[in-house]
Amino acid sequence: MPDSSSPILRFGVIADPQYADIEPNPDLKRYYAESLPKLAEAVSAFNAAELDFVVTLGDVIDRDWRSFDDVLPIYGTLRHKHLFLLGNHDFAVAPRYLGEVAARLAMPARYHDFAIGTWRFVILDGNDVSVFSAPAGDPRTALAAERLRALQAEGAINAHPWNGSLGDEQLQWLSGVMEKAEADGEAVLVLGHYPVFPPNKHNMWDSQRIVDLLTGFSCFRGYFCGHNHDGNFGEADGRPFVTFKGMVDTADENTFAIVEVFEDRIEIEGFGREEGRVLPFKV
Repeated sequence: MPDSSSPILRFGVIADPQYADIEPNPDLKRYYAESLPKLAEAVSAFNAAELDFVVTLGDVIDRDWRSFDDVLPIYGTLRHKHLFLLGNHDFAVAPRYLGEVAARLAMPARYHDFAIGTWRFVILDGNDVSVFSAPAGDPRTALAAERLRALQAEGAINAHPWNGSLGDEQLQWLSGVMEKAEADGEAVLVLGHYPVFPPNKHNMWDSQRIVDLLTGFSCFRGYFCGHNHDGNFGEADGRPFVTFKGMVDTADENTFAIVEVFEDRIEIEGFGREEGRVLPFKV
């Protein structure tokens, strides 16, 4: 019988630091510059723990290319491997930098996957087809405008320009990763910037097709994301969809998490505003 008392792996989670060297906007609950000391506090907690990696679920910065120069050195003090996802605000830079954001974050690709033992982690790029992540003349920008208009015509609650969607090529790639993981007996955790479930104004434009794809595989163990700074939680077909709270939202109270993966469950230890959760696997 598998040992369910000891974690298979552990990793740290940060969502939406959204750093910028600008004045706070209390009406929006945005304390941009205060993310630097909060990140340092999170790094200190992570460095005191044995972790396989730390992931930031997008929106490392709020705006301006130079913001990366201030925030990335803090990540450099981590003793663990650290990974980034791309968020909408990471593209709030001068147009000439749009194609360089992933490289600035030392990402191997805008979307990719990796394995630790029998666990496969999938990193999605929800900005793939969006109105902000590519130059105006890029075909993806025109496609994004078309998708957004169609959703607005339907009155969809997530028909907003700050959301995005997967390109068909990325969706096919995701399906292939899931098929191979299923065949190889792996468990899969998907990490994205944007929520896809439960329905919410911050969700990806193509949330339903992503949920349908993922829940069609028994190897799918859950979906972790940021973007909705209030946090959220739901289950689809018995699988958890967890939205982590945004770090930028408070003047001084922090929010981050350490996730432990067991044979039969995932446990989330929340720090500050982040909630603790126990997520049993569907049997």
